[in-house]
Amino acid sequence: MSTVALKTSGRSIREQVSPEEWQTRVDLAAAYRLVALHGWDDLIFTHISARVPNSDHHFLINPYGYLFEEITASSLVKVDLDGNILMETESFINPAGYTIHSAVHAAREDAGCVLHLHTDAGVGVSCHAQGLMPITQNALTVIEDVAYHAYEGIALNLDERERLQHDLGTRNMMILRNHGTMAVGMSVAEAWLRIFTLERACAQQVAALAADNVVEPPESVKQTTMEQGRNLGMLAHLAWGALLRKLDRIDPSFRD
Repeated sequence: MSTVALKTSGRSIREQVSPEEWQTRVDLAAAYRLVALHGWDDLIFTHISARVPNSDHHFLINPYGYLFEEITASSLVKVDLDGNILMETESFINPAGYTIHSAVHAAREDAGCVLHLHTDAGVGVSCHAQGLMPITQNALTVIEDVAYHAYEGIALNLDERERLQHDLGTRNMMILRNHGTMAVGMSVAEAWLRIFTLERACAQQVAALAADNVVEPPESVKQTTMEQGRNLGMLAHLAWGALLRKLDRIDPSFRD
């Protein structure tokens, strides 16, 4: 994996990439801003990646050392599965982020975006022996699509990638034990809606378990809701358009 940051040439990033890659950059930068807006960021220590369209598993990820509220389409770093930086930049990437994201992008052709968080609620549920419980509507809509991965320490060991790939399998969300949450989507929009729903479910579970007794839905209703949740990804583009309009009203600099 390259640890050397390349220097910029003076040409804008937009001039150097395809229209498809630029749109992916804009969407990915938006996801970083939305994570910050929701208070889900962890200083500079979590990461979101997106596959570069029409490439050999190249992907975009945040420059290490930037807050999520600072990320722009041009600031994202393009790397290959070996961690080599592929375009001129003054930045470098988080090695732990490379380990996790390269694992998913290598194993999943449908992984257009991988979104990983360390929220209080997500980490809290990751430490709970039962994991995500089928006690809320949000939980039931995603629970069939959630995988689990045992904690192995900060993700600096490249050998962990094979185990992470095995544990994720074909599911689109993961609870990384003692660590956090992750969602995969064919698009940034799809990954965002999945992580939003999973994170809401985790926060609701933490709130519910503060009570003495938790009411669970009947088994028949659980099954119905799980079946209904299988169409969650189909709604992603509707929510994403609204979210981009919100970001444009607040601060459209993510598009730069």
